[in-house]
Amino acid sequence: MDISIQFKKGALELCVLVLIHERDRYGYELAQSVSEHIEVAEGALYPLLRRLVNEGYCTTYLQESTGGPPRKYYKLTSTGETHMKTLVTEWKQFVYSVSRLIERGPLL
Repeated sequence: MDISIQFKKGALELCVLVLIHERDRYGYELAQSVSEHIEVAEGALYPLLRRLVNEGYCTTYLQESTGGPPRKYYKLTSTGETHMKTLVTEWKQFVYSVSRLIERGPLL
């Protein structure tokens, strides 16, 4: 198993929440934005988005599109914003702790 896949799975929720926090986004736009930073399969995104809605972190609404059918946009709820801020804090602490451990000794 590719360990980087596990890293990506762990960071995907945080990345998606941060992007939606910037502005409301639709699924394909989220996939493109995340892919600018980490490689992720578009199919991995939609189950996560459904879960975020089911857990009350996001809501959805439809908006007309000039190039096709209406798009489903995702909007962060106040609960989602609180959750995102918690994840950001935890992520920063995690990265700091792992970096300190790595830098502690010689690498193999």
